[in-house]
Amino acid sequence: MVSTSSIKSCASPIMRLVILDDYDLASEWAAKYICNRIIKFKPGQDRYFSLGLPTGSTPLGCYKKLIEYHKSGNLSFKYVKTFNMDEYVGLPRNHPESYHSYMWNNFFKHIDIDPNNAHILDGNAADLQAECDAFEEKIKEAGGIDLFVGGFIKGIGPDGHIAFNEPGSSLVSRTRLKTLAMDTILANAKYFDGDLSKVPTMALTVGVGTVMDAREVMILITGAHKAFALYKAIEEGVNHMWTVSAFQQHPRTIFVCDEDATLELRVKTVKYFKGLMHVHNKLVDPLYSMKEGN
Repeated sequence: MVSTSSIKSCASPIMRLVILDDYDLASEWAAKYICNRIIKFKPGQDRYFSLGLPTGSTPLGCYKKLIEYHKSGNLSFKYVKTFNMDEYVGLPRNHPESYHSYMWNNFFKHIDIDPNNAHILDGNAADLQAECDAFEEKIKEAGGIDLFVGGFIKGIGPDGHIAFNEPGSSLVSRTRLKTLAMDTILANAKYFDGDLSKVPTMALTVGVGTVMDAREVMILITGAHKAFALYKAIEEGVNHMWTVSAFQQHPRTIFVCDEDATLELRVKTVKYFKGLMHVHNKLVDPLYSMKEGN
C-alpha cells in the first residue's frame, strides 16, 4: 500500500464497466476502490466520508476485504458515515434476517465505525413516512452521499431493480414505503426457511432519485442469473421497468461484474470494456493506506 501523501485526485464524467474473472476478484476490486476513495477523501473530525451500502450475498466478499484492510491498519471508518439502502417493515431489529442484523454481523462489528454514524432505516417506526423523511434529511445533513454502492440480490434484483425500487418505480423517487412484488417475496423466501408466510411483504427503501443524487455510484453484479439485468442496465435504454438502467444517466457510475454476468452482453461490448481494464486498474493499484499521514 502507499500513503496518502502520494494521492492524486481523479474525477471524470463516465460510465465504467469493470469485468473481472470471478466473484472473488470482483469483490476485491470493489473493496480496493472503496478503500482508495475513502483515503483519497482524507476524512477527519470535520470532514466525514458518506458511504451508501447494500445487503445480500453479493457484497459479502467486498465487506470481507474491507474488514481485512481495517484489521491490517490500512483503513479506518472512524470518520465515515454509512446509509443503508433498505429495511423490512415489521421485522424485529434483532431478527437474523433484518438488515440491521446483517450489517452488524457481517460488517459493522468488525470495523471501527461509530454506531451513531451507521444509518439504517427503522422498519418498526411508529410513523414510517416520517422515518423515510428523516432518513433523507440525515443524508442532506451529511452533505450528501459520496459513494453509493449497490449489489445484487438485495441491493439490485434479478429483474434489475435497485434496492426495493421494483419494476415500474419512478426514476426520481425518494425514500419511502414499498409493497414488495411477489417475485421479490419468492426470491427472499430462501432467507426465511422457504416459508412464504414468514417473508415480509413491505419494506422501507431509498428511492432511485436518492441514489442518483450520490456523487458516485458503484454497482456490484455477479453470476449468470444476473446477466440479463446487466444487459438491460448497459446496452438498452433507460426504462423504469429496469430501474438500474437509470444509472446510465449518472455522471459517475461504475459497474463491477464477473465474467458470468456478461453472458448476455454483445461480444463487442465486452471486448471494448475489457480493453479499458488497464485504465480501470489504475483506480485500485496502488492500494492506498492510512498508516502514514493520518
